[in-house]
Amino acid sequence: MISENLTRAESMGGIFEMEEASYILYRSYQKTGDFKNALKMHEKFTSLEDSIGNENNKKELVRHELKSSYNQQKAIDDAKNDKLLAIEQEKKKKQTILTIACASGLILVGIFLIFIFNRLRITKKQKGIIEEQKLIVDAKNQEITDSINYAKRIQNAILPPEKVVKEYLNDSFILYKPKDIVAGDFYWMESLPDNNKEGLSVLFAAADCTGHGVPGAMVSVICNNALNRSVREYGLTVPGKILDKTREIVIEEFIKSDEDVKDGMDIALCALNGNKLQYAGANNPLWIIRNGEILETKSDKQPIGVFDNPLPYTTHSFDLQKGDSIYIFSDGYVDQFGGEKGKKFKAKTFKELLLSIQDKSMKEQKEIIDLTFENWRGDLEQIDDVCIIGLRV
Repeated sequence: MISENLTRAESMGGIFEMEEASYILYRSYQKTGDFKNALKMHEKFTSLEDSIGNENNKKELVRHELKSSYNQQKAIDDAKNDKLLAIEQEKKKKQTILTIACASGLILVGIFLIFIFNRLRITKKQKGIIEEQKLIVDAKNQEITDSINYAKRIQNAILPPEKVVKEYLNDSFILYKPKDIVAGDFYWMESLPDNNKEGLSVLFAAADCTGHGVPGAMVSVICNNALNRSVREYGLTVPGKILDKTREIVIEEFIKSDEDVKDGMDIALCALNGNKLQYAGANNPLWIIRNGEILETKSDKQPIGVFDNPLPYTTHSFDLQKGDSIYIFSDGYVDQFGGEKGKKFKAKTFKELLLSIQDKSMKEQKEIIDLTFENWRGDLEQIDDVCIIGLRV
């Protein structure tokens, strides 16, 4: 029966069944004393056992190789998956950063737009306030300008009319250039009665009050009034005496104020009758041009106003010659900055200018002096009022 099993196993190729059958036969032959067949079966069993061992080894090797291949492939696949996962994670990270950046940008843009809108709203409101204030300021400025222009009309009313100037000073000119609408400078003239003791016929002056603009104009009104009173009320005709009384009146006017007012006036005052000329000055000189030479008479160095240790003003007398030119002026012309270096015009240059135009008429002289001043000043601001009186005997 066992031998049949072995035969059947051999025909079917069942190695494990053949091993088991040969082992049983080996044991059976051994027990029955059939050592020859027992040895044969033992050898067959051993052979089958070795085969089974080799087969198992092959299978284990194949299994190991398959496992190794699987592990390598798995490692490769895992690496690919890890790479893909890393790429996906990086992509998601970038996407997250981009999303955060976009969101932050949108928030910032929103904040900026809110800020801009708010600023526009505030600016619009401020613009409305500014425009409203500008209208108020413009109205006030216009009101002030109108007042100053009216003050100019009043100031012009105290200046001698041109026809009066020409009546007494026929061959003459007056160059009057206020820095502002109204001025601290003014020119003055007063005719004298024919029976005055000195035989003079006309008084004329170029005056420069402290400051310019409205303050200077206010001082000029006081000083002009003081000159008028000195002549009309007190009957004075001598220039030095007129200046003494004018100073007294001006100081009295300022003393009335509770403020410590030290304003005053510089002036060159002349009295003329025919070829007789008298002059007195407070800080402003007299120039007489004769035969191409300037004869300068210096003024007293004290203003019409408060001054320490004041002295009586000096009256200078002259016998004029035919063709003499007389000039009195404020300091606004010679103190003007200009030229290539922006320096003062100065008295020396003014003298040279006057000497160079002695062959011109008084009208032409005025035009040349005015044009020279404007060319010298250029784009610079006029710094002070200008008043010049020129007269030819």
